[in-house]
Amino acid sequence: MTSIGGAGMVDWNLAVATATRLVRPGPEISREEAREVVAELRRHAKAAEEHVRGFTRMIPEGTEPEDTPVLVVDRAGWIKANVAGFRELLRPLLEKMEERRGGSAGGAVLGAVGSKVTGVEVGMLLSFLASRVLGQYETFAPATRELPASADGGGRLLLVAPNIVHVERELEVDPHDFRLWVALHEETHRTQFTAVPWLRDHLQGEIQSFLDETDVDPVTVLERLREAAQSLAGGRPEGEEGEDGGRSLVEVVQTPAQREILARLTAVMSLLEGHADYVMDGVGPEVVSSVGEIREKFQQRRARGASRLDQALRKLLGLDAKLRQYRDGERFVRVVVDEVGMDGFNRVWTSPNTLPTKAEIAKPEDWIARVHRRAES
Repeated sequence: MTSIGGAGMVDWNLAVATATRLVRPGPEISREEAREVVAELRRHAKAAEEHVRGFTRMIPEGTEPEDTPVLVVDRAGWIKANVAGFRELLRPLLEKMEERRGGSAGGAVLGAVGSKVTGVEVGMLLSFLASRVLGQYETFAPATRELPASADGGGRLLLVAPNIVHVERELEVDPHDFRLWVALHEETHRTQFTAVPWLRDHLQGEIQSFLDETDVDPVTVLERLREAAQSLAGGRPEGEEGEDGGRSLVEVVQTPAQREILARLTAVMSLLEGHADYVMDGVGPEVVSSVGEIREKFQQRRARGASRLDQALRKLLGLDAKLRQYRDGERFVRVVVDEVGMDGFNRVWTSPNTLPTKAEIAKPEDWIARVHRRAES
């Protein structure tokens, strides 16, 4: 994992080591209790599969999509899985940057920074995220002996046990209900990708298009990062706030073409996250007795963040946009289901052409008009 394209742009082993070393320790828990948590999460994942399939009706009766493993992991396991995913997704971009590094003036700058520094930076980012993620459907990383995936080389459901225990204690909610509630959300993501075979390739294609548009000249990259840092720090000259003033670092360094791609990706991710929230709350009352209390407390936690530092990092990394995706996406799904029913909503999974645009996420009636009323006229 230490090199991609010759000498390598990122020391991936160092990224794993850095993240593992810096990540916060998990909650205090006995070995016996840890085993019970892992066993219960696996049971809940299995139960959630049946509940989600029955509620969403995405998988026709009598059919069985390709199975994907459920892995209950600690924070280090989540880090390893995500480094493997980043490595796979970023491979074409890093190979292109490696080629440019050797033959340009900016290459000397990037060479001076070095793969080890980049590995440390990636590790620091992952150490921040690793203590916050409750679960994830990991889509792109190849299968390994330590981290198995579906037969086609991608797809596994990760449940991060220490983070789930930490949050259920922080919220002071029923731990058994909370674990099933989380499993319902993450199982919805697994159902989305297993029931819609084209979804993984579509997302990967959009991400690769985004990366293909990246400025690979290191001098340009550094200049765009400098401008972004000034904007976020309030360092722009007075009267030059412009439209970038409220953007995250991730947004500011984009080209116009990347912003168009990101708008499409944002719409898809809003759909996926909002759908998962809608399903977990729709199934919840039947199988999670304290779902109302859990939802209220969890929403409050999402909104406020853990600290000022946490809020600043969320803004810098664009994680506030992630919170909007949950809210806006859930509203889109709710409005569409109320108007045309669950089967009518499921037309969204027909093809990339029936996915909502970013504008349609905000105005679900426009999606209904485009996909339903025009098809029926």
